[in-house]
Amino acid sequence: MKITSYTIELQNIHLYARHGVLQQETAVGAWFTVDAKLQLSDHSSATTDAIEGTVSYADVYEVIKGEMNTPSKLLENVCHRIMAALFERFDTIDGIEISLRKDTPPMGGDRMSAAVTMQATR
Repeated sequence: MKITSYTIELQNIHLYARHGVLQQETAVGAWFTVDAKLQLSDHSSATTDAIEGTVSYADVYEVIKGEMNTPSKLLENVCHRIMAALFERFDTIDGIEISLRKDTPPMGGDRMSAAVTMQATR
């Protein structure tokens, strides 16, 4: 058997943060949801059952949470910072897709969201 793709996903990370263009958004904050897909080329952990060759999703969560704590005007900037921090921390990651959703943007809609998705490779 040959493993052809290896992706680790963290889904529906729900965090409170202070991102937004409007002053009230950074003062009051809002709920955000992050999804992260990480591509790895080292498949050894599948056969060795060892943490070496993979990444700890608990550590990935801490990186995402840390970047979400730094306010930004644009979701694009937050996505970029998350990807840069993940690449810096984990040399086993070859590709990343981050989706960041503001769960209640200040546009007067009921139960709407606004999102940005970015992909990057090393």
